Amino acid sequence: MNGIHDMGGMDGFGPIVREDGEPVFHHRWEGRVYALTRLVKPWLRGRELPGFRFVLESIPPADYLRMSYYERWFHMVATRLRAGGLVTGTEVESGRADPRSPQPELLPAAGDSLGFGLLEMDVPARFTPGDGVRARNLNPRGHNRLPRYVKGRLGTVVEDYGVYALQDSDESGQLPLDDPQHVYSVRFEGRELWGDRSGARDAVYVDLWEEYLEPA
Repeated sequence: MNGIHDMGGMDGFGPIVREDGEPVFHHRWEGRVYALTRLVKPWLRGRELPGFRFVLESIPPADYLRMSYYERWFHMVATRLRAGGLVTGTEVESGRADPRSPQPELLPAAGDSLGFGLLEMDVPARFTPGDGVRARNLNPRGHNRLPRYVKGRLGTVVEDYGVYALQDSDESGQLPLDDPQHVYSVRFEGRELWGDRSGARDAVYVDLWEEYLEPA
């Protein structure tokens, strides 16, 4: 992803203030939003919806920076429910069901998905621990999990985690989940990422799909 939504490695936002004894939720409504994301999952299956990360990354930059974490999540849930025809804009605005709207129905999952977990599949690995790699400079219109701050940077493969389905989405936010490939832990030296602003002994380990890497 590109833009303000990929905030990893960025600076200029001031110090991070650590709150002692920080609660899981600062407000009751935040817990309700989290619960809502779990409750609606069965209703979303079988529908052609944009992935939730794609929806979050489609929020205009000014709104994204203005919103709190769970405000973004509520926006994501409401957007996906509307895209699936499960609620109307009027219902979202009023917080009340519209008796004139058709009753939504649960649908079976669409097709066979490889899912999100470790796959017991025999897929050849392109890299092995110790290999030097470079993160590709990918700029898709959909979602991917290649952090912007490592694009084009050199790193070293440390560990092969096995085979997982690629979690990228297309430009409409759809998740094909049909491309199994290896995921690696890659070590990037701090100086490679941030130059002299980084300590000489600093390093970052990033988990990356094989598609994001090329030989160094």
